[in-house]
Amino acid sequence: MTLDTSIAAPHSPSQEVDLLALDQALDRLAKMDFQQSQIIELRYFGGLTIEDTSEFLGISPATVKRGWTSARAWLLREMGRGDAHA
Repeated sequence: MTLDTSIAAPHSPSQEVDLLALDQALDRLAKMDFQQSQIIELRYFGGLTIEDTSEFLGISPATVKRGWTSARAWLLREMGRGDAHA
């Protein structure tokens, strides 16, 4: 199953993403940095804004922005590896 999204490649929104690979990558991210995985889930899957995510998690909007940027970059690298890291 695939999904068109801008999470893995913000500059090419039509890129298809393998949902199973994304789920596995999010699981790995949660083990490394649970807060960043929450930010991805709330913003991407929940559709929350930076401000809403900040309020929900009880952290500053700046922290959400940093986490969002960092987690998206990490996911891009992970998703580009395919099954090499599974």
